[in-house]
Amino acid sequence: MARVAVVTGGTRGIGAAIAKRLKADGCSVAVVDVVDEQIEAFKKETGIPGYNINVADYAAVEEGFKKIEEEVGPIDILVNNAGITRDGRFVRMTREKNWDPVIAVNLSASFNTCRVAAPGMAERGWGRIVNISSMNGQRGQFGQTNYSASKAGIIGFSRSLATELAKGGTTVNVVCPGFILTEMTAAMPKEILDGEVKKIPCARIGAPEDIAHAVSFLCTEGANWITGETLSVNGGQHMP
Repeated sequence: MARVAVVTGGTRGIGAAIAKRLKADGCSVAVVDVVDEQIEAFKKETGIPGYNINVADYAAVEEGFKKIEEEVGPIDILVNNAGITRDGRFVRMTREKNWDPVIAVNLSASFNTCRVAAPGMAERGWGRIVNISSMNGQRGQFGQTNYSASKAGIIGFSRSLATELAKGGTTVNVVCPGFILTEMTAAMPKEILDGEVKKIPCARIGAPEDIAHAVSFLCTEGANWITGETLSVNGGQHMP
């Protein structure tokens, strides 16, 4: 029977690439997002069902994941990819606009989804959780104290969770993408993109598929002795 995989923030960019790759790997995949039009478009393109769930809301996750398990099957693989930015210099940030929303979506949402999905994985004796952090969660970044804090928190959260779930057959790992070419970054001025390439030893900007390959491996049987790890996928731009 195919493993059931859920990818949050799964209709665009990195999340979409992960969902497509896991489907190609033979998983029964469901994506989670908050924009109905994107969910429908992605389903039409890929055949992958989508669910409108606010992952920052614990009750919504509990209800939505129950529906996924009823319609697709018990969740074996969880990829926490949903994330937002609210960049700005720290002295100009406000809690309401910049801090709380970013922490809620980028960090607290992983608690919400893991808290709902992990018990079932433990009961069945097998599970894979991959949480998407960021290179900027490892090194910090000007104008992103909120984002960097949320992504650094993902790493500590995942390491601790890994120690608790390991005996039950569930691995928990982190993937930290570097500079990835998505719709958002593709709209940046060419000189900015060229400047980023100069910082990358591999001499190219990453593709969403580069992250998807890493996630795919961590979800395999062959990765069953890898847990609590942080995998940097950044072309050598940052080597922690």
